[in-house]
Amino acid sequence: MNLNSIRPASGATHNSKRLGRGQGSGKGGTSAKGHKGQKSRSGYSRKIGFEGGQMPLQRRLPKFGFTNINRKEYRAINIDTLQILADTKNITEITQEVLVQNGLAKKSEILKIMGRGELKTGVSISAHKFTKSAEEAIAKAGGKAITL
Repeated sequence: MNLNSIRPASGATHNSKRLGRGQGSGKGGTSAKGHKGQKSRSGYSRKIGFEGGQMPLQRRLPKFGFTNINRKEYRAINIDTLQILADTKNITEITQEVLVQNGLAKKSEILKIMGRGELKTGVSISAHKFTKSAEEAIAKAGGKAITL
């Protein structure tokens, strides 16, 4: 027995009734679509979400809020992450290129240094923005916060 010799059990399948093939077929004339009405006509199609004239769901639900088209998305990097990077790679100057090479940011991203954790080594960090706590922590450790 092979896959190509497998057949359905006898009587399990039957040919479907063909529509619109003459009165003798039993499905001629209106082709089982009834008389008149939108669905009986050729070329009938309905909109997605059409509910038979009832107000559709997407129009019944309330809309609110808006999207600011001028929003800037910052890539947030915490000080403890930079400390780990400085320890493992022995780096004294952290720039965007260094972060890109180590997979912490992408080339096109705008960087913001956040203040979580603590900095033990004096490292100069270049970024687009710094939080106050991050600037204080960098200065306390003897490093420099350079705004791009």
